[in-house]
Amino acid sequence: MSAPPRAKRGLFHVQTPMKTYVAKPTDRERNWLVVDAEGETLGRLATQIADALRGKRKPQYTPHIDTGDFVVVVNAEKVHVTGNKRADKRYYRHSGYPGGLRWRTFEDMQSRRPEEIIRLAVKGMMPRNRLARKQLTKLKVYSGPEHPHAAQKPQPMDVTR
Repeated sequence: MSAPPRAKRGLFHVQTPMKTYVAKPTDRERNWLVVDAEGETLGRLATQIADALRGKRKPQYTPHIDTGDFVVVVNAEKVHVTGNKRADKRYYRHSGYPGGLRWRTFEDMQSRRPEEIIRLAVKGMMPRNRLARKQLTKLKVYSGPEHPHAAQKPQPMDVTR
């Protein structure tokens, strides 16, 4: 005589009726968004821009597919930081030669290259991989209120404070 069949235990024997949606590069929708950085806090603005670039605001978000939007940032020179960061925050770069470490404060960067402040803040909030470097090319930052992307009809991005 054989033993009666054992009852299956656990969750792995249950078949799920739904499959996980995975976006394909062919059915992605790329929108153009415009953000006014005037008076916005740098870090809070950068997190929302990074989410839009990656596509995390969309229901068809897939981590390994670029489903994000293009983001145009205007008035980068008028971005705001809290506390004493205006004088204390430093941006480092290295020439590649011994002793080639250079730095600039936030004030120096804001007067010389205000676009780079937002680009570096968003870059720091993206993953460190090939896809994120590709997604970062969809970020267009301009120091003044004008931008050359009017033909793409960018929609204003809702930035919550």
